[in-house]
Amino acid sequence: MTLRVAVIGSGPAGIYTAEALVKQAQEDVQVDVIERLPTPYGLVRYGVAPDHTSIKSIANYLRRVLELPEVRFLGGVTLGEHLSVEDLLASYDAVVYATGAMVDRKLGIPGEDLPGSVAATDFVNWYCGHPDVSASMFTLDSPEVAVIGVGNVAVDVVRVLAKTAEELSSTDVPHDVLERLGESQVKAIHMIGRRGPEHAKFTLKELRELGELANADVCVREDEAVVLGGDFPRQIRGNIDVLQSWAGRDPVGRPRRLDVRFWLRPVEILGTDRVEGLRLERTRLSEEGRVVGTGEFETIPVGMVLRSVGYQSVPLPGVPFDERSMTVPNEAGRIREREYVAGWLKRGPTGVIGTNKSDAAETVRTLLSDLAGHDRLRSAPIDALLHERGVRPVTYDEWLAIEAAEGALAKSLGRGERVKLAGLEAMLRACRP
Repeated sequence: MTLRVAVIGSGPAGIYTAEALVKQAQEDVQVDVIERLPTPYGLVRYGVAPDHTSIKSIANYLRRVLELPEVRFLGGVTLGEHLSVEDLLASYDAVVYATGAMVDRKLGIPGEDLPGSVAATDFVNWYCGHPDVSASMFTLDSPEVAVIGVGNVAVDVVRVLAKTAEELSSTDVPHDVLERLGESQVKAIHMIGRRGPEHAKFTLKELRELGELANADVCVREDEAVVLGGDFPRQIRGNIDVLQSWAGRDPVGRPRRLDVRFWLRPVEILGTDRVEGLRLERTRLSEEGRVVGTGEFETIPVGMVLRSVGYQSVPLPGVPFDERSMTVPNEAGRIREREYVAGWLKRGPTGVIGTNKSDAAETVRTLLSDLAGHDRLRSAPIDALLHERGVRPVTYDEWLAIEAAEGALAKSLGRGERVKLAGLEAMLRACRP
């Protein structure tokens, strides 16, 4: 009898889980990858910066998994709206939740809820064409912008803010978004870290890319680039060397300026009706290694603050969730009988895209061991249940139609290989004319 498994989420964690099930199962297996959006690939499509085409090529690998005869893509189906956990357990032998980490952590400071103070993930979703974010969400009408955080997401955000629309025209940025980027009034970008250069989370490759910006001078203050001793790993040593090589060099008059700042923490976002400034406090490390304030403050006159201080998962309806770790409690991927978890929802937002492969393999080993020799309990085919509820899932062939429409749009605009369609309606019109 065929083993039937539902995987909730079609990002790398979900698709690697489907692949592991096909490879590890010692019996016939059928995997339904269920996704709330009409498009697969998760952060590979909606989280990787548009100018990082080499990383986006991971989608070609994920595509091959979705094309396996044992795997089926069901897009436009939402857990908690169209289906419940009980529905899934009645239709499948096991369920694996792999929905990732979908929201930014908050700063927890006064003024954070002012208009103009937003999560970096919203900005990333905007320039990546995520259907949850309207193309009209951002108007880049402020001369100065602050990005809080010194990780790779922050680097992606400041790089997109620093580039011209012409530099991004060959990418898949939605056309309405590209036009708004072309109207940007941003002249100064401040990337701010609470600790020193040795604590920054960006990788060396991404950091070096900032030094290659043709449209922006990159500046680091000499006093903030000082690092006291320490035998640092190669990656961190490389970051320090690059940042110190930028320290104190004079701007050459490019249209925009990127200030990479360290040893500062935001204490208040200023403004009445919208963001008008950001108050920062100089920091240092205590003897215990904690970041503490020094009582020295400065204010920068920014009109937008983007926070990039980490992702966190959100609870799924009917699935256990630990509010402290912001993950689903599990043991080697097992949540409870016939329910499993993989990816960031399982371990927190750590690792790179490829980390999800070994993580998924562990969960699948647990699942297959648990189900070995057990009777199959399912009774209600999911297709009939969705039909009864008036839900028509987006098929893999329909996703390919969306992809083809994006290629045709790029050709008509003279822009690269493809341009993302903006909004659910445009996607559904492309696959269901």
